[in-house]
This record gives sequence, structure tokens and C-alpha cells, in this order.
Amino acid sequence: MHPNAAFRHDDRTLHEALLEQVGFGMVFAATEDGPRVAHVPLVSTGDGAVQFHLARGNALTRHLAGETALVVVNGPDAYVSPRWYDDRDTVPTWNYVSLELEGRVRRMDQDGLEALLHTLGERHEARVEGGTPWSRDDVSEERWRKLLGGIVGFELEVLAWRPTFKLSQNKSATERETIAAALASQGSPALAQLMRTLAP
Repeated sequence: MHPNAAFRHDDRTLHEALLEQVGFGMVFAATEDGPRVAHVPLVSTGDGAVQFHLARGNALTRHLAGETALVVVNGPDAYVSPRWYDDRDTVPTWNYVSLELEGRVRRMDQDGLEALLHTLGERHEARVEGGTPWSRDDVSEERWRKLLGGIVGFELEVLAWRPTFKLSQNKSATERETIAAALASQGSPALAQLMRTLAP
């Protein structure tokens, strides 16, 4: 989390929306083998927990249950050039959106893991255009059981939400609009839109 309080946004609905929209993040934990990270699809339960699954052979899988971990979800980001400021006597920076979630992890039972997989499939298949959506019914029972046996489900109970919405809030409204327009024209329209809607 960025130390400047101007870059915080404590709207939990916004955090949940970021989790829902991005749907992917990193799980970090300290283990006896050293620090480890895993990249995972994420599902918010809507009541203060985040669920994910790992391959059984992942370096984190045998360490996570009962431990404290950190989940990081990254939103849009982009380089900000000083040429877009009124005064160029400064240095470049980076605007970005990020959410850190810290909490205790528990291992899910098989029913919970299956429910997580159904939720992931349904949620993301709904975003795919064209064709018939994939469903669990497309997979044979034998193959489903085999694949299910290769992964482990986890749930992190979020004890701390640490958001960073660094959107040039430390600049004037005029400069913010200039930066947003420049970012939009250079391939970062999502970040530009967040600057226009979330920054004061």
C-alpha cells in the first residue's frame, strides 16, 4: 500500500468490484523454504473472504493452511510523463490501482473446492463471446475426478484491506485531466476513466 493517504480509497464496494473485474491475483506467504508466491484466479465470497485454488504440487500448497498470507490484485497501471505536467521540473511516476488483502488461510473441503470451480467457470464463461458456454457437464466424471485430485482449494479470511488508487490526486484538477487524456490516447483508457471518476 502506498504510504500517501491521498492514494487510499476505503470504499469496500469498490474493492469488491476490482476483485470481481480482475478476478486474478498473487498469493504471497513466508514458508520454511523461503518466501513463495502463486498466481491464482480469485473469487470473493462477498462476506470478507477470498477463495482460490492451487496445483497440489505448487510450492505454497503444503504451507498455506493455518498461516497468514497476502493476496495482491493489480488493476490498471501506466507510466506518467512529466511532459504532461504544468511544471516539468519533476520526475516521472506511475499511476496504478492495487489491492492487498491480508488474512488467515484455511484449506477448503472437497465440496467447497467444487463450488469454487463451478463459480469460476460460470463467471468467466459469461464473459466469453460467441459459442456455447463451457460447463461442468462437458467433462466426463472420470476426468473431472482426476483433475479435481490435482488441485487444493483455499479460503483467506481477510483481516486487512489495503488499497492503493494512485491516480494523480496530488495534482490539480486541470493537470489530472491532461494526464487522463494523455493516458487514454496512449492505450490506458481504463486508468484514465478511474482518474476521472475516482480522483477528487
